[in-house]
Amino acid sequence: MDPVSESNESSKNLGRRPEGVSDDTVEAVGKVSEALEYVDRARGHLYSFHQLMGRADLLLGDACDLLRDAGHGEVADRLATEMVGRNVLYGRWTFQIVEDFDDNYWSVFREHEHRVRDELQHGVRHVFEAEMKERRRTKGQPGHEGRP
Repeated sequence: MDPVSESNESSKNLGRRPEGVSDDTVEAVGKVSEALEYVDRARGHLYSFHQLMGRADLLLGDACDLLRDAGHGEVADRLATEMVGRNVLYGRWTFQIVEDFDDNYWSVFREHEHRVRDELQHGVRHVFEAEMKERRRTKGQPGHEGRP
């Protein structure tokens, strides 16, 4: 055990929790942040959907060309006319869905989460997680250091 490292890690929460912030507040703010993390993950899936649908549309366009080359012009024309470039939701391609989500939900939630942290934890991030790390790690064990 490195006494210098351990003495730097002696505080319960590695110095993240601002003075006077209660356990209940840390838990509640942590839950708000966790909710935002799930929204971030959902946003990632939305971007995956955007890219997958865009690629599918390009592939379908290629398939229409191949069908035409193979002598199936009527089938190719039907697919090209009805499906290539089609809106995935009424009036919208996926980029419009992503933009609407970013502008009207994701960015608004990020602002609220930041404001909650500013008001209740003096802007400090991940207080709940830092304290969980401190409870769960084995002090003095390599790979369990409190800080880099």
